[in-house]
Amino acid sequence: MKNLFNMKPIVQDNFLPQAEYNHIKKEIFGEFFPWYFHNTVATKMDKNVSHFFWTHMFFNGYENKGITSSFYHLLNPIIKKLKVKALIRAKANLYSNQSKIIEHDIHTDYPFKHKGILFSLNTCNGFTEFEDKTKIQSVENRVIFFDPSLPHHSSTCTDAPTRVNINFNYF
Repeated sequence: MKNLFNMKPIVQDNFLPQAEYNHIKKEIFGEFFPWYFHNTVATKMDKNVSHFFWTHMFFNGYENKGITSSFYHLLNPIIKKLKVKALIRAKANLYSNQSKIIEHDIHTDYPFKHKGILFSLNTCNGFTEFEDKTKIQSVENRVIFFDPSLPHHSSTCTDAPTRVNINFNYF
């Protein structure tokens, strides 16, 4: 893989073998997977009431919490394929269909250079957009490789009940 710093996002479809992808999706879309509500998406300063989402933190190394979820094992095929040297954070994001596309505030994940991927769990018309106006649609089993220290933003969807992805920050 090329150096991911200071480059345009790279899209890879069919990232995982279908059986591995199906297992992860089945668990995360299952009735026993816990989601936690957040009333802001990108920044704590955002007071737009339509900017909300649910998350599930799998791993938080930035705050020295380590593994924070009993579902962490689901990420093993992805982490192995990425050849992660050090995981900073891994979290699932769930954006509700609000009957219109809502674009969230532009943000960076962390203020230092590192690698990141966004792993889409379902196909919908939601997207991630980067500062240069590159817009990448959510397609199941698609990964976007990018530098999360560069500005980007997420959106909701209108053609599915939810938009669900997993965000990895790592070295």
